Amino acid sequence: MRSKKTPLTLGFDIGGTNLRGAVVDANGNILDSAQIPTPSSEDHMERGIVHVANKLRRSWDVKACGLAIAGFIDPDLETVSYGPHVPWRNAPVRARLEEQLHMPVRIEHDANSAAWGEYRFGAAMQSRVWVLFAIGTGIGATLMVDGEIYRGAFGVAPEFGHLVVVPGGRPCSCGKSGCLERYCSGTALEDTAREVIGCAQFEDSELARTYYDEPEKLTGRVIMAAAKRGDPAAVAVVNNFAMWLGHGLSIVSDVLDPELIVIAGGVADEAALYLDKAQDAYASSIVGAGYRKVARLKTAELGSSAGMIGVSDLARSVVQ
Repeated sequence: MRSKKTPLTLGFDIGGTNLRGAVVDANGNILDSAQIPTPSSEDHMERGIVHVANKLRRSWDVKACGLAIAGFIDPDLETVSYGPHVPWRNAPVRARLEEQLHMPVRIEHDANSAAWGEYRFGAAMQSRVWVLFAIGTGIGATLMVDGEIYRGAFGVAPEFGHLVVVPGGRPCSCGKSGCLERYCSGTALEDTAREVIGCAQFEDSELARTYYDEPEKLTGRVIMAAAKRGDPAAVAVVNNFAMWLGHGLSIVSDVLDPELIVIAGGVADEAALYLDKAQDAYASSIVGAGYRKVARLKTAELGSSAGMIGVSDLARSVVQ
């Protein structure tokens, strides 16, 4: 087993497709990693985590383990109440895994984990009041104030993706209609594209041909790629996305007045297509537009590893 002078920790990211684990040093560097398909049952999930952890521990002397989990985690950071990608329901995950791994365990919301990673090692270093917007299938978000993650009274805050921006609009999986994430997410790109290609002016567009030939291929990634090539329908879809992003961020800024907003998630890779337009929509929509300072918008720097890096660093605090 290799020895390291700085405390090494494990960071896990539990996604809908893969369960990924990494050995991370005190500077946020990933030294080793492994992954398996995300298990579907409670027992198999915990066995999978232990399997990946033990595989990595054969080569590295790690002192603690952190898990980044999408869903609701109780304020005591002991219990996972619910998650879309995990089988746990009101489960004492921290205690169970500490017993099986024989080391301290920290559990944290995936967006909070990514935000902590960006705060410690990435785009938000030295920021005092700032927000992370993680845009994927939906919107995950984190508010950090003076180096602390804001959780709210019951550990649910902040659900910015479920701000209602269009009353009576597109139905959302949360049970409401017109939520921001129904207009500004990977899924929203697809919905908007289906609406746009129904317009006569776009009937001969690349996007329309893709949809009519192979509708299952009309994904957010395909739409962004078509926009990059200048397809007018795709450009219209992305511009609509940018408008809603700016509008949503203006609401957040009117309430919280952050200095920085970091855009993370899959769409962050294509920020050149929409970030300037989103910044313009944001700056023109906030209260006092033209007479106040506005938050900077920038993209995350740690990519898909932000959650693992962040939660591994949070786990390090357990052993220091």
